[in-house]
Amino acid sequence: MASANPAFNNPAFQDPKAVKTYPGGPQAAQFGAPTQYASTAQAGVDAATQAQLEGAFAAPPANAIDTGRMTVEDTVLKTLALFVVLLVGAAVGWVWTLGGAVDPAAATSVSFVPWTIGALVGFVLAMVVAFTSRKKVRPALIFGYALFEGVFVGAISAYFEFIWPGIVVQATVATLAVVGVTLALFASGKVRASKRATKVFMIAMIGYLVFALINVVMMMFGAFSGPDSAGPFGIYSVQVFGIPLGLIIGVLVVIMAAYSLVLDFDQIQQGVRNGAPRQFGWLGGFGIMVTVVWLYIEILRILAILRGSN
Repeated sequence: MASANPAFNNPAFQDPKAVKTYPGGPQAAQFGAPTQYASTAQAGVDAATQAQLEGAFAAPPANAIDTGRMTVEDTVLKTLALFVVLLVGAAVGWVWTLGGAVDPAAATSVSFVPWTIGALVGFVLAMVVAFTSRKKVRPALIFGYALFEGVFVGAISAYFEFIWPGIVVQATVATLAVVGVTLALFASGKVRASKRATKVFMIAMIGYLVFALINVVMMMFGAFSGPDSAGPFGIYSVQVFGIPLGLIIGVLVVIMAAYSLVLDFDQIQQGVRNGAPRQFGWLGGFGIMVTVVWLYIEILRILAILRGSN
């Protein structure tokens, strides 16, 4: 499946023409032995050029790193670097939210300031990265996104841990399990992105975003703040045949997030095949980080709904 990353639409990645300069190729004849009509000086130049070419062909071939192209290994390292920054931001958001405490049990109150700052700044940086990457990849902005997104993740994790002790470890393990299984299935070739599945995924994403927006607006205007409120998650807390709607939607969203990871892996592979510049590895890491954070937040909410009776 073709990559959806706009960077890969660059003509530099689509030009199939290549110049063959190996011995015996189309250009080899012009560097052959001088004819009887060639001057001695010209023969010397031709011989030197021929020797230079033969030395170049005898040298080890340049790999993707040497030629400045994107590789899977380099993208993995860039992704790990971004997650390290995200964890640093998460530590800051965690302590900030708990008023300087590390243990939620020792905190007397929680602050929503880091949650708000991390979410807003992270969203703005994500939009800037997404809409400007076609012209230029800016690793500094991607690192900035990782830092503020980490503050948001740490803040929301601390808040949930303050209410439901142990929920963060559960959500982290579940997230790593989903990512690991998805990566293993993709690497084995058992799961691949397809045009039809991607169309269904996009339709489902649009529907989910509209649903989430409606839920947020209703909660902002106090639709679920009365004594008969279904729960703290708005429409997600509504019971359907005795089952919270959030659980049903949550399972579907986790599946969507897993398929989004498949798309991310597919884009990275496509970028490597197309010989994209090495800097686009940062975009690959950025895409994976966005998806993993989304997956973690959804799993955190599912667990909170399950433990809501506590």
